[in-house]
Amino acid sequence: MVTHAKRLRMTFKHPFSLKGVDRPLAPGDYEIVTDEELIQEPLSPVYRSVSTLIFLPAQSHRPSSIKQVNVDPAEVVAAYHRDQGMQSSRQVEATSAAMCHQRKNP
Repeated sequence: MVTHAKRLRMTFKHPFSLKGVDRPLAPGDYEIVTDEELIQEPLSPVYRSVSTLIFLPAQSHRPSSIKQVNVDPAEVVAAYHRDQGMQSSRQVEATSAAMCHQRKNP
């Protein structure tokens, strides 16, 4: 099985929260990594999302500590749009499609 990772950096302007994270998250840059697997290759490769992780600063006395949490990509997109003040359902759908759906060769 062929897999690869798609990395995305999202900047939040305001505190936000996600299911599965036990605290509010501070404004700032967050790295999102989606692992994808190849599901079709004959004409052009098509991948599907297998898992999505967000990398968070860990609550620790070490400033370099990082915690990774498995998240729902649609929830991350929705939190991002709320943060950015986007109200258009078309904008939400476009970003969701870019992050959550199958995609062709990277």
